[in-house]
Amino acid sequence: MNPLSRIDPDDPYPESDGQPMADNTEQYEWIVRIKENLEILFADRADVFIAGDLLWYPVPDRQIIGPIAPDVLVAFGRPKGKRGSYKQWEEGGIAPQVVFEILSPSNSRKEMADKRDYYEIYGVEEYYLYDPDRNRLEIWRREDGRLQPVSHLNGWVSPRLGIRFALRPETLELFDPHGRPFMTSVELARHVEQAQARADQEQARANAEQARAEQERARADQASQRAERLAERLRALGIDPETLDPDTHQH
Repeated sequence: MNPLSRIDPDDPYPESDGQPMADNTEQYEWIVRIKENLEILFADRADVFIAGDLLWYPVPDRQIIGPIAPDVLVAFGRPKGKRGSYKQWEEGGIAPQVVFEILSPSNSRKEMADKRDYYEIYGVEEYYLYDPDRNRLEIWRREDGRLQPVSHLNGWVSPRLGIRFALRPETLELFDPHGRPFMTSVELARHVEQAQARADQEQARANAEQARAEQERARADQASQRAERLAERLRALGIDPETLDPDTHQH
């Protein structure tokens, strides 16, 4: 029984369905990878809201339909910010245009069919379903008001997100519009560390170059000062330094 099938009049729109975000570590890692990499991709877009495992209420009347919590949802045209749930009527009537589901062993065929119907009814444009255990990807795109399956999966580019899907023999790979792969949190941390190390090396080289340039300037200043002192001594002796042949004059 769905924990949210019973409506509490004091709390008609609960922010939790009492279910875990994921059934296993692999499913959780996929959810986090997709959600966090999309956050990075759209970090400069204030009008793109991204969430993981957030209850989506499409209509205020709970008697009509209950909420669903997509593993990852993306809503274009909605501001970033904290939400306890996604109440569509409070979001300008905008449904999440893109949703992801990561299949787990506990997900039944009927459950996933019901979710697809839900997404079709309430306005999802792109629906991605990935089964990491079987390395199986399903893509559904809205055409003529219906979510239609996409037959050409490998190399598919999301019209909304601009990301590319590459289904390898052993796993799924995702790439941002610049061709950079989606990374795990550990890979992202290592990438940042490596980038910082390269930046530190470049800064060290720049500091060394600056130090060498300053040494050259100091040597040039010293040579100029010695030449000026010599010229002063020559003038004190009544000799015009300008009349001396630099090739014959030695000191």
